[in-house]
Formats: sequence, C-alpha cells, structure tokens
Amino acid sequence: MKLNKKSIPLFIAFLFMGCLIGSIFWEVLERILHLFPGLASFSLTTERPLLFFDLYILSFGLRANPGTLLGLAGGTIFFFRI
Repeated sequence: MKLNKKSIPLFIAFLFMGCLIGSIFWEVLERILHLFPGLASFSLTTERPLLFFDLYILSFGLRANPGTLLGLAGGTIFFFRI
C-alpha cells in the first residue's frame, strides 16, 4: 500500500499495533528466560514508560524494549506489503 493522505491513519494504526505486539512479545520472552536457572537474568526494558495514560481509575503505561523497535519495523513492513 502506498502512503498518501487517506492511508496515514491506517499506517499509524499498524505502527501502534506493531509496537504493542512487539513489546508484549519481548516481555513474554524475557519472563520465559527468567524461568531457566542456567540463564543469566537480564532486562533490556527501560525503567520509565514512554507512553503513560492515567485517568485515576484506569492507567496504561508502555515501556520501550527491543521488541518495541522490532514491532515498529514489522508494522511498517506489513503496511507496505499489503
């Protein structure tokens, strides 16, 4: 798909979903690796959230990790492939 005025909202949606999916996948991968005692514990996730949303009852935060960048790249590639 080509990037034009009409497709910008879809492109942003693909970027956001790729970012979210990549971040979740990386977090799950880190937690699985922490289960094995022979592997060194590591975390490449940032301490402070990049995106933070708080409405007193509902709060949402997104911390960056390598999966975030991979998800952004994947969302971009997926958008231009369809």
